[in-house]
Amino acid sequence: MTSQPHQGSSPRAVCVPIADRAIVGSIRVPGSKSITNRAVLCAAMAQGRSVLTGVLESEDTLVMVEAWKQLGLRIDWDRERCEMVVEGCGGQPPIDQGSLFIANSGTSIRFLTAALAASQGRYLLDGVPRMRERPIGDLIRGLRAWGADLVSQNPSNPECPPVLLHAHGLRGGASTVRGDVSSQFLSGMLMAAPYCQEDVHLAVEGALVSKPYVDMTLAVMERFGVVVSRDPGGPGVEHAYRIASGQKYQGIRYTIEPDASAASYFWALAAITGGRVRVEGLGLEALQGDVAFVKVLERMGCQVVFGQESNGEPWIEVSGRAGRGIDIDMSDISDTVQTLAAVALFAEGPTRVRGVAHNRHKETDRIGDLVQEIRRLGAEAQEHDDGLTIYPRELRGCEIQTYRDHRMAMSFALVAMKVAECLVLDPRCTEKTYPRYFEDLGRMIGSPPKYF
Repeated sequence: MTSQPHQGSSPRAVCVPIADRAIVGSIRVPGSKSITNRAVLCAAMAQGRSVLTGVLESEDTLVMVEAWKQLGLRIDWDRERCEMVVEGCGGQPPIDQGSLFIANSGTSIRFLTAALAASQGRYLLDGVPRMRERPIGDLIRGLRAWGADLVSQNPSNPECPPVLLHAHGLRGGASTVRGDVSSQFLSGMLMAAPYCQEDVHLAVEGALVSKPYVDMTLAVMERFGVVVSRDPGGPGVEHAYRIASGQKYQGIRYTIEPDASAASYFWALAAITGGRVRVEGLGLEALQGDVAFVKVLERMGCQVVFGQESNGEPWIEVSGRAGRGIDIDMSDISDTVQTLAAVALFAEGPTRVRGVAHNRHKETDRIGDLVQEIRRLGAEAQEHDDGLTIYPRELRGCEIQTYRDHRMAMSFALVAMKVAECLVLDPRCTEKTYPRYFEDLGRMIGSPPKYF
């Protein structure tokens, strides 16, 4: 047993130190994965050079960067300084063909598919076995409406990758995309839209899940010089967007804010232990909708304070125990459902989560598998079409399965710190978005994790 995994090793499990006191401290979490991948794509498509600061180093961002480098772009990444210099290609990669391995990064495959459809070339995008189970059919149909030539190469599930793309530019015009499976389809099409030959009108069919992520996309696009107009929509269309042709991303200097989804685990640390934890670099004006998780904790009984340092840097502090269960729609902040589940196990009364049916199509089935692990711990959970209900019970030690899902591992680590003889399996799956999560968690608790 060691407090640090050996270089290159892949530990089977991690034992999180028990937190037998109220945790008090502050932390600055790594940069946002969602903003990093959007900024890298806009910088890669831009005219001129971009300098990105606060860049997250993780599996998902590495996948995005390596894909553009494989396509001939020059990208210099100073990992120590979290800074990246991207020489934009102006919309046409220097290498016009390639087989791109996207691992299990949903943002990467959806954003790249749309962006490359606006160029000229032949590309195959594929990933790990789980990626071949994640939907992309709505994006394919949306891009076809703009004249794209692309098809799924998955004979057993033609709604999923691999995707073969014969790119010859995008005509543009009117297109519709469903909003109830993943907001990433819409974000991908929005980011590709400036490179269409005609003006674009993009309508969202049905409810739009994770709307704050679309707002984030629009904000990043605007910083890189592209203006998107919102339309009032029409019957059955709540969200619609217009993008004028002839716009191009411009190289800029851009700072990426800390990851609000990652921050949720440390706010939850305060909520579970009755402590006080401040996350630096995030405030009310953050681009990321997941900062609203603190409002969820407030409804459960925590106190939330927003503030600023003398240099103007914002912070958000959560204190006190989350003592009561709630009934809540989390469709806009669905990446924090597992974090809430960890908190709910230590509250009084049930917690009902609604509006997250799309969570079944993430890195794992984040409803069914979440219910299974809650039951493994000795609590009870009921699965619903759109979410789940959690019933707190006395918890017992066990081996917690993580299903190669970083958010399962990070969330249940918070449970393991309060329950003796708990092991979190496959801890290095957190490398997808937060490679040093367990080390940072151990530092906050005051004792390093133990790897097996």
